[in-house]
Amino acid sequence: MWSIVLMGLAGLLAGGALSFRQQKKPLWTQIAFSVLAAMSLLAAYLLTLPAA
Repeated sequence: MWSIVLMGLAGLLAGGALSFRQQKKPLWTQIAFSVLAAMSLLAAYLLTLPAA
């Protein structure tokens, strides 16, 4: 369940990064949103791994 929520959040963050790019906003905002999207995808992946 949480992995689906995190993947949706990653999609929103990636869309925000692309939107900031089109609006010619500062580069650090694009990088920050991209990093947060990547971290969200990583967390979603880690939640799908079986507990060892």
